Amino acid sequence: MLVLLFKNFIRSKGTKIGLLFLLIIGFISLLIGRQFQEKQQNNITEAALYQKEHIARNAAFHKDEIGLLLYYIKFSLVNNTLPINSLAIGQRDVNPSIQSVTIRGLEAQKYDSELNNPSNLLSGNIDFSFVLLYLFPLLIIAFSYNIISEEKESGTWKIVATQTPNTFFYILKLFYVRILSITVLLTLILLAAIFFLQIPIDKSFFLFYGLSVLYILFWFAVCFFIVSFQKNSNFNAVILLTIWLFLIIILPAGINTYIINKYKVPEALELALTQRNAYHEKWDMNKQETLDKFYNHYPQFKNYPLPDKEFSWLWYYAMQQMGDDESSVQSKELELKLKQRNQASELIAQFIPTLHTQIQLNEIAKSDLRNQLLFLKETTKFHEKLRLYFYPKIFDNAPVNQEKWEKFKVETFKDNSEASFMKAFLPLFIFNLVLIVFGWWNFKRNVF
Repeated sequence: MLVLLFKNFIRSKGTKIGLLFLLIIGFISLLIGRQFQEKQQNNITEAALYQKEHIARNAAFHKDEIGLLLYYIKFSLVNNTLPINSLAIGQRDVNPSIQSVTIRGLEAQKYDSELNNPSNLLSGNIDFSFVLLYLFPLLIIAFSYNIISEEKESGTWKIVATQTPNTFFYILKLFYVRILSITVLLTLILLAAIFFLQIPIDKSFFLFYGLSVLYILFWFAVCFFIVSFQKNSNFNAVILLTIWLFLIIILPAGINTYIINKYKVPEALELALTQRNAYHEKWDMNKQETLDKFYNHYPQFKNYPLPDKEFSWLWYYAMQQMGDDESSVQSKELELKLKQRNQASELIAQFIPTLHTQIQLNEIAKSDLRNQLLFLKETTKFHEKLRLYFYPKIFDNAPVNQEKWEKFKVETFKDNSEASFMKAFLPLFIFNLVLIVFGWWNFKRNVF
């Protein structure tokens, strides 16, 4: 029976065209992921080469003052990009994966980003997560909306009902054939991704695959529930497309607007301006007052007195440090608000399967907002480490040629947090179970 149902299903030209179309779009998404992966790798390679040449060139040119040299030199920190990130690009197409900073004021540098075409950022990348979230449900709806109504409308349902001992199991078999076809298509695309994108078969991949399967089952469960009312094909199609529009576009947009208005963040540009203004006003202030604030922040440098001359690098870098200190309130507020946005999104998404899937896919791929916040925190630690290393050398005016500049390589931040199977799977599993139970109840109380 199953073989016959499968042959009947796959024989349709619409079925073949739909599966082929989604397969092609899936492979195109892998190609886009590959391009993103290569761009990220090229950026890292170029950053490493640039830093090496940049430091060597400046060290050769500014031989006399290490304070002047370190005014120009930039050091880079890379946010490690996993191969699976190519399947769910997430925040990585907006936020930079490389931070290049000097030891001057950090807040004016931390939120620098790459120049991108705003139209491209608005449309986003057609990565695999986009194909899964937006296009797979449409094909599922196209395959399932008339699973009973078509035969009722053509007058063949009574024949099927008389020849089938259990019509409910027959309906389950119809859904099984469609579920199997879509799942095989998903598996083919992800198997191709393993080889094409060099994705390791590890916990992250199994989480990604399992979540994708559960998301597909969710849309089949939605179709099963709507079909269980046994309305006509037009009614089923309109309701299912309305649900798709509501869950994919309208509801996420509404929630995003709510979160943005509830947790208003200070602009990064405003934060940078605050830092710069705090630094620039120090030119007109008493130098010792600036140094006293600097000593309060770094008591270990109190043994470096203010030199009796018009300009000193001790005073200059103290001004830079004070700029960061005086903008720290806004910086912490921005970080807190972004954390609150992320937490609110994750909490609300548990009750919205489409949003939950999108957030979890990005979390598995380390391309979510939480990862970006961890990267910014690591950038702050990286910057502080550089300051603490170079401040004594600047204040002592250490010879430039005695420093081994070649040892300063591009450093990499690795997000070691692990996604949870329970957190990723449980909400979708519950939604699927509820829809199937209610669908079964409708079939049971309705007479075929």
